[in-house]
Formats: sequence, C-alpha cells, structure tokens
Amino acid sequence: MRFSDLFARGVALIGGTALQVRRLTGGSPEPAWGGAPAIPPAKPQGLVPTLQMPTARGWNPGQTPTAAPGLKVNAFAANLDHPRWIEVLPNGDVLVAESTSQDRAPRSVFDYAMVSTMRRAAAMGVSANRITLLRDTDGDGVAETREVFLKDQRQPFGMALAGDTFYVGNTDGVVAFTYSPGASSITGPGRKIVTFKPDGHWTRSLLLSPDRQKLYAGVGSLSNIAEYGMAVEEGRAAIYEIDVATGSSRIFAAGLRNAVGMAWEPHTGALWTVVNERDGLGDETPPDYLTSVRAGGFYGWPYCYWGQTVDDRVPQDHAMVAKAITPDYALGGHTASLGLCWVPAGTLPGFPDGMAIGQHGSWNRSTLSGYKLVFVPFENGRPAGPPRDILSGFLAADERESYGRPVGVTLGADRRSLLMADDVGDVIWRVTGA
Repeated sequence: MRFSDLFARGVALIGGTALQVRRLTGGSPEPAWGGAPAIPPAKPQGLVPTLQMPTARGWNPGQTPTAAPGLKVNAFAANLDHPRWIEVLPNGDVLVAESTSQDRAPRSVFDYAMVSTMRRAAAMGVSANRITLLRDTDGDGVAETREVFLKDQRQPFGMALAGDTFYVGNTDGVVAFTYSPGASSITGPGRKIVTFKPDGHWTRSLLLSPDRQKLYAGVGSLSNIAEYGMAVEEGRAAIYEIDVATGSSRIFAAGLRNAVGMAWEPHTGALWTVVNERDGLGDETPPDYLTSVRAGGFYGWPYCYWGQTVDDRVPQDHAMVAKAITPDYALGGHTASLGLCWVPAGTLPGFPDGMAIGQHGSWNRSTLSGYKLVFVPFENGRPAGPPRDILSGFLAADERESYGRPVGVTLGADRRSLLMADDVGDVIWRVTGA
C-alpha cells in the first residue's frame, strides 16, 4: 500500500473524530437548496480538514443507476477512460472528452491530504487526453462504433462545433480545428485562439451562443480562497466570451470560483451556469449554485459568498463585496454540481421545462452530498420549485464506495433522451421514458 493511501486513511480517521465533534456541537443542518436557502453560519475547520470521499469501485455487471419513476436507464457506452463531457454533433455522433485531474505534487499538508484522498477515489491520475467518437448506427440507444476522434490534447473538456470549425476547451486554452461533416476523426493541426492559465480547477467548458457568433468558456480558480495571492488568480474564476470570427475575447462575468456547465434558457435568452463554491466553512456553507449570468457581473469570489456574506479568511475588498450578485438557486453544500443541460418539456415523460444537473458529489463534508443527476423545474425563465432526482444510486448503502459519479449531461440526438457521463463507472448513461 502506498504511503499516500495510508496518509489518506489516517486523515480520514483523524477527520472522523473531528466530524463527530462537529456533529455533536453543530447538529446536522438542513440541505441548503432553492432560491432562499437557510445557510448555516460559517465554522472554519482550521487545521483538521473534513475529508470524506467514497473509494471508487465501479459498477458490477448488469448494475445500473436508479432511474426516477417513469424513466429507464441503459449504458450507451462502457469501458471508457474517465469520461467527463459530452457533445452531440448534428449527424448524431456523440463525442466524449476523456480526461482527469493530473497527479501532482502537493503544495501543503492540507493539500497533501486532499491529493491523497482524491487518488484513492480515482479522481486524480493519468489523463487519457483524448476525445472519442461514439456512433449508434441502428438507433437502439447503444453505441456500436467507437473511434478516436482527437488525441494528444491537454486535459480536453468542453467541445463545440460552429460550421466547419470544431473547438476544444483544453486546460491551457481553446483550440480550433477544421472539421468535415461526418468525419470520424480529426488529424490536422489546431490553432489556439485563447490561452488560459492551466491547473487548479482545470476544466474548460464551452458553449456557443444561439446565433453561433460567440463562444463562452468557463475558467475556474487556481485555489480555494486565493490563498496563494490574487496575482496567480488573474484571469481566472470567470466566464469568457470569445468572438468566433476574430478570436478576440473578454471576461464576460467574474467572481465565479469554478463555473463549469453552461446552458441557455431559451425563453429569456439568458446564460445560466452551475458554480462550485469554496471549502472549509461547514457542510452546507456555502452551497454550490445555479445562476443566470449577467454581462459584467461579479459573483463574490473570493471575498464573499451568496451575495455579501463575507469570508473572514480572505483579505477584503469592500467595493467588490458591495457589488456581488446573489445567485439564483442553491444546489446544496459541496455537491460538486458540474453538468448542466436545458431540458425542454416533454423530453422525459412527466418533466416540465428545466435544467438537468450532474452532481459529481462531495469529498469535503461530514455527510456525503450530490452523487445524483437532478432536475430543477423552470417557469417564466426562472427556477420554480424543489429539485427532483433523475438518476440516483451511485453510492453503496454505507456510502463507503461509489459505483459512479455524474459529470456532463446533454440531450441525446433524438431529443427524447439524456446522455450523462459517469467518470468513475467509465460509462455514458442514457435516460429515456420507461
């Protein structure tokens, strides 16, 4: 057994004692969900971090997640290598970005504990650094064809197609490739149109504007609360807007610690995103969130959260706090909400308009949260009501092992199904009506 594994177990044991103390003194807070969540007061954890993450196990033969009543789920493709994000092309081909957090040297004792825990949970390792093409040739909901579409990338994540140009969100920038309709691979060289700082929150999601003239990219922070200084965070914790014709870019919105999935709400035309908030203040403090994104808006990181709630661990900028925008909808503390997809009414039976959200699941709270594909209903362009599960059952009953972890989610080519990437199960799941 590696020293890092032993260290992770030791941290879990020490942290477990601290967790019991926290539970006895603080109780179990109600989940912070919705437009007006009850967010407990911050309780900084100090030198003993809360690190609790199930060991990655994968799915047994024939085992699947649990679909909500009226739905069914099947494996669209299996035996992938850490599938993270999905893009469906106009001809129905399904592209899957296979990548993961790169193993690295820890920066501190706390970071060593976190890295050791992430390794044990298969959340960090050697990245495949490729995009795979899946093709369901007979329309039975299972991919029969699999080919390497694009290889030798740097932690590819977001993908987008505009005309004959295919865009890839690598951790160090956006790369454009020439694409021929129906092609099963790209072999020509790409050209980098935007450069980003790599590492840290490394995922770079992409979303085209409805008129396909602008490309939006999510760039997460390097750190938790800018503990290495703001200079290294310059240009991070933001959503970028890129002009497709010229390649020029600007920061569209800032103060978003780690904005990952993005989607358009079609009735209002607003851009929405899901954001992973900061760690170390308690199980439900602060919650991850779903929010509309205003051009020029600032959403608080690192100075404050959920509007103007100040994080006392951070050197303050009162002018920035004063203009921080309160998010629209809380998604629970540390749920690691990553995937986001607009789901029109009728896509799944019994589900109205709304957003599907892939919750990767917590690693830093006393009781686990997330590990689900959830749905938030919308009315008149806004969240309207409590969330509903679409898929659950990603954890063992004792929560010590995970069969899978939800990440990216998108509409299937038939517009009557959802496809969801599971980067522990190494599966793309397909959800339809029963």
